[in-house]
Amino acid sequence: MSKTLLNKNNNNKFSELTAAEAKSMNAYCEDYKAFLDKAKTEREFAHEAGKYLEDNGFKPLESKDKLKPGDRVYTINRGKGVLAAVIGARPITEGVTIVGAHIDSPRLDLKPNPLYEDGHFAFFKTHYYGGIKKYQWTTVPLALHGVATLEDGTQIKISVGEKDGDPTFMVTDLLIHFAKDQMQKKLIEAIPGESLNIILGNAEYDGKDDEGEEIKEKVKYNILKLLSDKYDICEEDFISAEIEAVPAYKAKDLGLDRSMVAAYGHDDRVCSYGALRAVADLNRPTHTAVCLLVDKEEIGSVGNTGMRSRYFENTLAKIIDKREDGYSDLKLRETMSNSVCISADVCAAFDPGWPEAAEKHNIPVINGGLGVMKYSGSGGKSGASDAGAELMAKLRKIFNEGGIKWQAGELGKVDGGGGGTIAGFVANLDIEVVDVGVPLLSMHSPYESAGKLDIYMAYKGYKAFFDRKD
Repeated sequence: MSKTLLNKNNNNKFSELTAAEAKSMNAYCEDYKAFLDKAKTEREFAHEAGKYLEDNGFKPLESKDKLKPGDRVYTINRGKGVLAAVIGARPITEGVTIVGAHIDSPRLDLKPNPLYEDGHFAFFKTHYYGGIKKYQWTTVPLALHGVATLEDGTQIKISVGEKDGDPTFMVTDLLIHFAKDQMQKKLIEAIPGESLNIILGNAEYDGKDDEGEEIKEKVKYNILKLLSDKYDICEEDFISAEIEAVPAYKAKDLGLDRSMVAAYGHDDRVCSYGALRAVADLNRPTHTAVCLLVDKEEIGSVGNTGMRSRYFENTLAKIIDKREDGYSDLKLRETMSNSVCISADVCAAFDPGWPEAAEKHNIPVINGGLGVMKYSGSGGKSGASDAGAELMAKLRKIFNEGGIKWQAGELGKVDGGGGGTIAGFVANLDIEVVDVGVPLLSMHSPYESAGKLDIYMAYKGYKAFFDRKD
């Protein structure tokens, strides 16, 4: 392979696109935007992913007694995670090729007892989920998404605030005329977490309650009556509900040149969608390809839907059993030890508005291609999964030979940046892993920005990785 002495990877690469590539990129991004608008929560993503996989020939894993090369199977983990696999030609114990991403995003969750009345208004109390700048979540239009599970097991889907004609919701902020004291505070203190309460209404119920008694909290009761009429739920049902407040914004092209996409939830659905599309477009890979989409990354990959659970190992064991005519713990350990994984998570892009936060030589740029992060962590690589030089060389070869536009970097300045992904938990399974994802502006905000070239290269890069021959 010929070499050039200079590394020119971390540059805008729009001018390098052919007309055919630009057309494919724009078509892909239109599909992505439409999917993103339908999948604003982890449950919605898993549901839409299941439908997409079924439409592309995947069958539930439990429907197969045996697996042969070319078979396409999937499982859904408790409605909040997805594993899709295309069985490869080589024995599975020689290792699987994994692209793992997460499908949860920062948001506002309703508390178990969320509904209250104060000052002739009804509100929902929330508990924010993931790392957010709390001030960014005031005075933006919000929608409510989720489920309420009743005592008899009936599950009621809730979605309001997205459709034309739906009401919207919001968290209020203090008007500038009264905000002298508030504006003297540090940003982290100016909006307390307990003030992120969603305004629901102001109209009082005109009448008596179901038992003919006078109603003290008439606005609250009116909201309960509206919820009961629409969803047949009562106040106690909130205890067994998972309802999330998310920005009601639609995904849209950003900029006069339409070179970017602005949306809620790029982190990490821009990577998980790319992984989903990539595995669905495979035919018969050399190694079994696994698209692993998990929940709870934003709060430490905890719980039985997060990467720290045994879900991946358990499902892989079932695949081994159906592919290898029997399971053994040794086969599982051998398979994982021989496997390789891309942790498909977003990375920070250089923002000219805040240049002091970055080290310019080592930060990806928007539309510079897929971001390759050898390690994450903070400070002295604390909490990082530091990929080996051998894996980095393999990745370079795959991307360069596949025509994938990519760039390398890290997450901010040594003493100023930091963050984590699922990579460390994958590495704990004795699997080679490296972080590869889309660079973002305004990460974890209600409206993040990504470059179209980078969005498209995520799909192309993950597919090239799935198609590896070694």
